[in-house]
Amino acid sequence: MVAENGKPSIFGRISSVIPLGLFVTLVYLLPLVSAGTVLRVQLDWIPSLGVSLSLVIDGLSLLFGLIICCVGFFVSVYAADYLPNSADRRKFFIYLHGFLLAMLGLVMADNLLALFVFWELTTLISYLLIGFECELETARQNARQALLVTGAGGLALLIGFLLLGNLTGTYDLSQISLQSAAIKSDPLYYAVLPMVLIGAFTKSAQMPFHFWLPNAMTAPTPISAFLHSATMVKAGIYLLARLHPILGGTPVWMGTLVVTGGITALIGSVLAMKATFSDALSTTMPRYSSEAMPTAPSTRTLPTIWPSGPV
Repeated sequence: MVAENGKPSIFGRISSVIPLGLFVTLVYLLPLVSAGTVLRVQLDWIPSLGVSLSLVIDGLSLLFGLIICCVGFFVSVYAADYLPNSADRRKFFIYLHGFLLAMLGLVMADNLLALFVFWELTTLISYLLIGFECELETARQNARQALLVTGAGGLALLIGFLLLGNLTGTYDLSQISLQSAAIKSDPLYYAVLPMVLIGAFTKSAQMPFHFWLPNAMTAPTPISAFLHSATMVKAGIYLLARLHPILGGTPVWMGTLVVTGGITALIGSVLAMKATFSDALSTTMPRYSSEAMPTAPSTRTLPTIWPSGPV
């Protein structure tokens, strides 16, 4: 689909350099990370509380970073031709690339509090993107629904992070991972685990929080493609992968993930089949019914059987 005025967005195409440049940079770092090098940048954020902004590029964060930047580039190029010419087009690309940067910060954060800040940034910007066509009531409703569900999950995640930091005495993931055995043997583990899982399940639209994701599809196609293929849903998956060495490996961890993931996949398959067959029946039934019904001769006037007035 091409923009309504037939002209692509120059601003959109120029801004596509952002994800492309980031992707090329990450590809350049790929040999180093593949050799086992972990790249780290640490800045003092709140020195009085001992909180620092630590960013780490290892194999996991690099993988997700490549996915985010690659999909983000193609979505940006596509959106430059897709969106109609309007004053909101530049705002759209600002939201889109802001979301991309927030997602990159999320997957590279080595501090739980920094990860939570980026986590909530993706929630807020996704609200703006899903409700981008704010003149539509459905867009506003679905944006609020996504914000409430993922925002509530974010609060649960914050509780889990605070408990985890209190348990280990640090918020740095690299330090927390060294205390994995002690964390799993502590009774507080069973308070941390459900909070973290609720945060991940709401973000990734797992059962019973799956209902917000189909409604968010009312957003413009580029937004739906980016949010649901490389960002929002991937954030929950990344969180579970990052915390697996710390919280994973226990029966309750594995059992909860397997059961929840299996039920979600089953429900998604049933709903998809129902929607597919419903669409197929709605398109084929009128054609068959019109072929089966005899048509009256055009030269004959049918008598009036039912009175025209109320019975």
